[in-house]
Amino acid sequence: MELDYLAEGVQSRHDLVAFIYALRGDLATNEAAWENPTLDRYLNALASWTNDMDGYFRNQGQEMPPEPTWQLIAFMLYAAHLYE
Repeated sequence: MELDYLAEGVQSRHDLVAFIYALRGDLATNEAAWENPTLDRYLNALASWTNDMDGYFRNQGQEMPPEPTWQLIAFMLYAAHLYE
């Protein structure tokens, strides 16, 4: 299953844990597709995307969530593997 669909399905802490394992597995088998395959680059992208995420939601025609959810955390982790 695609990581973006897995992130969309995260509704609980258990789902988030499964998603994190899926991210780890994807990195192990598909590293070339990751923009940020090292911990340093990944964490930098995570911080940058989190800082800029209000723009993402605005561009999607959505309101920024007032509080984080399990699903939002999953999406932040997902976005960090691609964010430039």
